[in-house]
Amino acid sequence: MSGQAGQDYRVGGYDVLSITVYEEKDLSREAVRVSADGYVSFPLIGRVKVDGLTTAEIEKLISRKLAEGKYLLDAHVSVMVTEYKSKKYLVLGSVKNPASYALQAQERVLDAISKAGGLEFQKTGKKGMIIRTENPNTANERKIVINFDLISLLKGRDQVSNIFLFDKDVLYVPPAEHFYIIGQVKEPGSHPITDREITLVEAISMAGGFTPIAARNRTRIIRVENGVEKIIEVRVDAITDAGKKIQDVVIQPNDIIFVPESFF
Repeated sequence: MSGQAGQDYRVGGYDVLSITVYEEKDLSREAVRVSADGYVSFPLIGRVKVDGLTTAEIEKLISRKLAEGKYLLDAHVSVMVTEYKSKKYLVLGSVKNPASYALQAQERVLDAISKAGGLEFQKTGKKGMIIRTENPNTANERKIVINFDLISLLKGRDQVSNIFLFDKDVLYVPPAEHFYIIGQVKEPGSHPITDREITLVEAISMAGGFTPIAARNRTRIIRVENGVEKIIEVRVDAITDAGKKIQDVVIQPNDIIFVPESFF
């Protein structure tokens, strides 16, 4: 997942540039807006197409045009993007401010999350994805999906996933998956699975613990795997009283934990 590492920002329509010619200050211009079709107008050389060029390439182009017109030989030109308007990306899902944002130079996934106000941590799942448009506005346009481990990225364990963003990218942070616990617990309901594994004993604790009439040793996990429902029966006392942690069960997304009522 190399992204576009090392690739400079390429100017497009509606961007705003600052252009400085050091040998001739009167030629310098602030707030030069790129037209919708990708041109700028500049003194002496007229309209120049800059769409798809980096600032370094635009500097060389203007210097060359000034030399060709015999206005200035070997002009030293500096070009900066002062407003990024031509390229955008979307941030959607469990962020505080989902919206469309202007793509600036060398922006990565973590930059986008920060710009969107950060994550809604109580609602965020473990994974993230980028939906990317390849070959936009051509007959070969197609969508690809780049999945990454969001939690590892946030904790600094997986900086490879902090890839550069492209124009028209959609960064999606899916909401957390849930498990459900019903029956004889004090607080039945749904609970999110976020940045760590949750075991059955922990899940019961999250639900406030057993009620006095719970059949603790007939606790069941109802799970669907490959379209087939399976039931895992767990003797919880064997885990808690006998300290057999190895018998504890890791809860999966969409598991239903059912604690029946004791017959006695």
